[in-house]
Amino acid sequence: MKRITICLFFAFSLLAGVVATWAAPVWDNKAAVYTSHFENVLGTSLQIKVKTHSEKQAAAAEAAALHEIERLSSIISTYDTRSEFSRWMQTSGKPVAVSQELFEVLNLFDQWRSRTGGALDASAQVISKLWKEAAVQQTLPSAALLRQAVQQVQTSHWQLDAAHQTATHTSNAPLVLNSFAKSYIIRQATAAAMNVKEVEAVVVNIGGDIVVEGNLTETIRISHPKADAENDAPLQTLLLSNRAVATSGNYRRGELINGQWYSHIVDPRTGMPVREVISATVVSPNATDAGALATAFNVLTPEESAALAATIPGTEYLLVTSEGKQITSRGWNALTIPAAAPVVSKPAANQWDDNFELVINIELAQLPGFARRPFAAVWVVDEDNKPVRTVTVWYNKDRWLHELRAWYSTNKASFTGEAGSMSTISSATRSAGKYALKWDGKDDKGNYVKPGKYTVHIEVVREHGTYQLMSGEINCAKKAQQVSLTGNTEVAGVSLEYRKKTVN
Repeated sequence: MKRITICLFFAFSLLAGVVATWAAPVWDNKAAVYTSHFENVLGTSLQIKVKTHSEKQAAAAEAAALHEIERLSSIISTYDTRSEFSRWMQTSGKPVAVSQELFEVLNLFDQWRSRTGGALDASAQVISKLWKEAAVQQTLPSAALLRQAVQQVQTSHWQLDAAHQTATHTSNAPLVLNSFAKSYIIRQATAAAMNVKEVEAVVVNIGGDIVVEGNLTETIRISHPKADAENDAPLQTLLLSNRAVATSGNYRRGELINGQWYSHIVDPRTGMPVREVISATVVSPNATDAGALATAFNVLTPEESAALAATIPGTEYLLVTSEGKQITSRGWNALTIPAAAPVVSKPAANQWDDNFELVINIELAQLPGFARRPFAAVWVVDEDNKPVRTVTVWYNKDRWLHELRAWYSTNKASFTGEAGSMSTISSATRSAGKYALKWDGKDDKGNYVKPGKYTVHIEVVREHGTYQLMSGEINCAKKAQQVSLTGNTEVAGVSLEYRKKTVN
């Protein structure tokens, strides 16, 4: 009988009323890089890095970026019923004076609809809703319904008057400003942070779309579309400065109909979910260009994508097809770090089966407002309660490590991580608060362990809060196993899954 021990307390720092805390500075002459993380930002996660000379200036830059994100969300958010865009959607057939930002975003959609030959369209939601209904009914949409949806998409949805800065709503189709609105907000938020005195560089990453600006070269990992745990090996790694990068793909969201997976990204020209490209990463000087192209390149053929990218100077890309083929632009390799040769080791007959892995899924509770990611440690112990592997540690300055007291008392001596080395990851947008971590069956020295029962500890500390520990035992032998840990008001749930590897 499986034993599950839970003594849980998992909490977070809310933005309001919280004193800023930062990752340990990475020093470069007199400046340092300060890192912080948030959840529930535009429905996903946020990472901000600020290179400056003091925590005070870093806090000011962070506040400026967060304020700009909140301000722009109140203008162009599709999901906030109080946003300017949502209010404009309630109008019909009459010119409405709109803000400069909303006018600019609507105008950009017009431009990209034309440049992509209809592959990008704010009304693609018409088709997406059709496929969501099909998933509920487990029946594919009829050809007639698809034709009707495409016709609705191809109508005009607004008319813009630049002289008077008005927008006239001309259709009743549902509209979603998703394709690059996030990249637009990131661009503006980065600029706001850079305007703070003595800030030398800023990196803003919202849900995998990133802007790097200023005197800093950032290492960016591109998530593998078939293996997207936080600690998975990246598909490729980039070195970027003064560039934007965006990744879009179908590996996180979609619909399952009669056992067949259908992407959430649809082709507005045909009404069909995309199939050939499963991930597109684009690097470009302009964030909105990168965001728009990353989505469009999932819809267009690789040949069409190459032709479009050639019209935008400084743009490079990486496409991954459904067969696993990687297609890159001519200048892509100049941006990458060569991958180190993998260390290949095979376990002995009585050791861990290297065809299996342990996946630790953590879903944080949805809290109101911007929420700081908590300090946390995840580690594995054997049946004798001997530490085997530290899977991850989330923390800020070194002085806060002792707050993770259960992990600290037994693992600190062997821990070699650095808070300042927290990597920046570009990936398809994930839901806020959802993290997956993997254990490959090796100890902290890289040696395979024996199969058997192991306990996973998840220790979490909330700033200005309390402390608790969540633990679950799972049998990592030859048979697949799964254990669920009951959530609470702070953690929606945790699952431990011993399974066959998804990617070898």
